[in-house]
Amino acid sequence: MTLKPLILGAVGLLALLLVAGVGYFSLRASNRPVTPPPHSMRPDDPQVLRVGARIYAQQCAACHGAKGEGQPNWRDRGSDDLLPAPPHDPSGHTWHHPDEQLFAITKQGLAQLINQPDYRTAMPIYGGVLSDDEIVAVLSWIKAQWPPEIRRRHDEINVQYRQSLSR
Repeated sequence: MTLKPLILGAVGLLALLLVAGVGYFSLRASNRPVTPPPHSMRPDDPQVLRVGARIYAQQCAACHGAKGEGQPNWRDRGSDDLLPAPPHDPSGHTWHHPDEQLFAITKQGLAQLINQPDYRTAMPIYGGVLSDDEIVAVLSWIKAQWPPEIRRRHDEINVQYRQSLSR
């Protein structure tokens, strides 16, 4: 009897165990709880929503509406060449953007996010006015007003966005 088949069998078994081990640890790593990004919305946290509702009423409702309905003709530039405030309810486009982009727009302004310093908007920049936690609270309150289907779709957008960053 020759040792060659035994050695090949042992090598094959070791290779199989190695592949299985790598697969197991990869699966374990992918099932670890993922720490949410620092600016993730928290629409199910009552304390965050109380803060967000108060700040929204003080800082946002005058333009975006008490119920997030936005200004009339929000897609058409006004005589000042600025777009009116869009709705934050399901009829608007807010929920089409991931948390991090909404946070960046609120804190630093759309011009910085889109890298067009000359872009004009009536939206104030809230960095230096609101803390990061207050911005998250306002955005969380807005999201909490969306119906479950829109919230689910927004969650999917967040997942897709985070995956695109990790590629």
